Amino acid sequence: MDVQTELEGDRIARFRQLQSQLRDRWQTIDEFDLGDNDILVVPSLSLDRRELLKIDGVHHYEERNLYSLIRLRNPRTRLIYVTSQPLHPTIVEYYLQLLPGIPFSHARDRLLLFSTYDASPKPLTEKILERPRLIERIRHVLRRDKSYMICFNSTASERDLSVQLDIPLLALNPELLEWGTKSGSRQIFGECNIPHPPGSLSVWTVQGLAVATADLLEKEPHLKRVAIKLNEGFSGKGNAILEVQSLYEIAPEERVATICDRFETMNFQAEGETWANFSSRIPELGAIVEAYLEGEDKRSPSVQGRILPNGDIEILSTHDQILGGSDRQIFLGCQFPADEGYRLQAQELGMRVGRNLAAKGALERFSVDFLAIQRQDSNHPVWDLYAIEINLRKGGTTHPFMELKLLTNGRYNLSTGLFYSQTGRPKYYFATDNLQKDRYRGLLPNDLMDIIAYHQLHFDTCTETGTLFHLMGCLSEFGKLGLTSIGNSPEQAESIYNHVVKILNKETGGSGTDDDGMSAITPAIASPGNLH
Repeated sequence: MDVQTELEGDRIARFRQLQSQLRDRWQTIDEFDLGDNDILVVPSLSLDRRELLKIDGVHHYEERNLYSLIRLRNPRTRLIYVTSQPLHPTIVEYYLQLLPGIPFSHARDRLLLFSTYDASPKPLTEKILERPRLIERIRHVLRRDKSYMICFNSTASERDLSVQLDIPLLALNPELLEWGTKSGSRQIFGECNIPHPPGSLSVWTVQGLAVATADLLEKEPHLKRVAIKLNEGFSGKGNAILEVQSLYEIAPEERVATICDRFETMNFQAEGETWANFSSRIPELGAIVEAYLEGEDKRSPSVQGRILPNGDIEILSTHDQILGGSDRQIFLGCQFPADEGYRLQAQELGMRVGRNLAAKGALERFSVDFLAIQRQDSNHPVWDLYAIEINLRKGGTTHPFMELKLLTNGRYNLSTGLFYSQTGRPKYYFATDNLQKDRYRGLLPNDLMDIIAYHQLHFDTCTETGTLFHLMGCLSEFGKLGLTSIGNSPEQAESIYNHVVKILNKETGGSGTDDDGMSAITPAIASPGNLH
């Protein structure tokens, strides 16, 4: 065994020892929220760099985890937040002012901010690992027997940082990442006996993908379209749709060659994607082919859960995902909760997946995306759910729900699939990371604060309604903003969101009536026939 391999083995062993400490310290579901803890937040998007470049302003997505600052409502919590570039003071103050009953100065004293001062496209965790003096400063401020680290997604980099800081990582062991890929998800759905579209496991060549597609057509002789997905793509930007109806007219022995030629004609979901680039990723990321399920009335719900260090599984929420793009494959936002016609069914299937993952040793966040197709059963509408993929990381539905939970200190009710604030009111929201317009470019965080204050758009802790803003760092350069609009009914949440968009349009030179907010963000809900 060479020295490098031995060191790697030592790191893996120490990482497992650190994670085992979480099981010893975790007594109840809320232990870490209510206890005396130091929480190190490393909001690194440790994902494939070329895929990340498909997202406008992706380097600002480190701000999505700023909901963690609301944890400072516990006067015993200390929060250490690391970013690539320093956070604008106005953004930090915005979140700290949301804490009811906690003096601003008290919360600010318990918040420690660090930055790598590095705007390169590398994931944040890699930047930290390249700066041993920064690691030492972070280590110095942590009370290691009371500390744990959280992240957006867990890779070998997050594992190595956990070991260097000598604190446990509350996240997935990266040895289990395969179960969060498209192919690994399909394996788990099979093990759990959960309905999912016919398709393949991972292939690593264009020829292999063509063979898998031909095999699928042989087994499913009535398909109109298939979905080709990069195994480690995310937000739908690694997906493409291939029309296959005409391929049935071609002799089976000639289909593979024809399919190879047809790949160039696919409808790629990421803007500007080409077959040359897409095909170059297949040997690196792998790919699958999957039947595109047709239907007149379709939705895209998801269920979120977490696996606790003590082995318990908690269902956190359900959402109806809001998808865009030419074939409704791109994640734009979400509505909470999912439709009552299928949200309890989604919970039950999510629990099956959670038990399977827990048995494999998984920890912390997981979500399952579904396709819901409505059919008539004895003249009554029935929704059939088909599992699409598992995500073993935080995602676009994580921060809106955590914002609601931390702001209202309420509870999710499994029997109804609703969330109730401490006053007993059910809460609803509409959330997006993709409110983007050219006219918003040039707005600074201070400008946005002026607009929020003048028009009273902020979240009201008394009524527990209003809007929480995020991705504020994206505004000036990309004209992009994130919103979570919370109401006491779905209609009120939608109204609050539309009002915010109308005001932003007026304040940036629009008429206030030409908004493309809810109308553009929610095509999947309003006309879901094209969803996959």
